[in-house]
Amino acid sequence: MAKIAILLGSDSDLPVLDKGFKIIEKLGLEFELRILSAHRTHDEVVEYIESLDSKGIDVVIAGAGKAAHLPGVIAALTVKPVIGLPIRASLDGVDALYSIVQMPGGIPVATVGINASDNAVLLAAEILSLKHPELVANLKQHRVEMKEAVLEKDRKVQAKYNK
Repeated sequence: MAKIAILLGSDSDLPVLDKGFKIIEKLGLEFELRILSAHRTHDEVVEYIESLDSKGIDVVIAGAGKAAHLPGVIAALTVKPVIGLPIRASLDGVDALYSIVQMPGGIPVATVGINASDNAVLLAAEILSLKHPELVANLKQHRVEMKEAVLEKDRKVQAKYNK
């Protein structure tokens, strides 16, 4: 089964994951969630990242706010894909976005938008679909459902405003 590690620097970041958890459930993904700080629990971060293979985890989502070092620290410890999720904690999240997206050459971190946990999970699922092709149908179905939702909104707007 496809499994994602999700690491957050603080439990105050948990509400940001609401949209992501819905996608995880919809796609039938397994995940492991940890609260670990790049600065305050560095040894535990190292230990956890070294355990990814034994846990069957192939992709890591790391959410962090402010200085947002967690995704970069994780990326420095593994060659598994790391997706940085900038979290709005100060400066409207722009500080976290810049911290994550401006990684030095050689240590890439894929980065999604501020608080975009749904896109982080979808990107993780797309990466996992290379190894787990059974995810492809679920991802395609999700896109069909998004399209249908937009078209339904369009029908309602047309009916209300285009008389």
